[in-house]
Amino acid sequence: MESLLIQNTEDTPQIDFDLGTGIFSISGRSLPENAIEFYMPILEWIEKVLSETSDKTFVFEIKLEYFNTASSKQLAKMLLMIEKYNDLHNITIRWCYEKEDNDMLVSGNQYSKFLKLKFEFLEY
Repeated sequence: MESLLIQNTEDTPQIDFDLGTGIFSISGRSLPENAIEFYMPILEWIEKVLSETSDKTFVFEIKLEYFNTASSKQLAKMLLMIEKYNDLHNITIRWCYEKEDNDMLVSGNQYSKFLKLKFEFLEY
């Protein structure tokens, strides 16, 4: 299986999932016209990687400047799916937020409260 790279647009984030390093990064703005259509192949790719491997270390780095409600639902779906594989892998969610962006920090904290995943919060 190969790494996944999707360049960002004005309305969609950059997706850079590097199997060599185990770092899966989502960065930029996420307000696609159809969030389900945008995120579905990404979710399928992640599930395939997590289900076909074991005992790996993965860092899911989320560094979004902004995401809309539809994207929020897809992020929750992604994190819930990742949580299913937490016992097979060493998984960390690295939630990155700008120093003055309290809303993004709050969003990350909300996700961390309902998931049994290790969260790191990184201010930049």
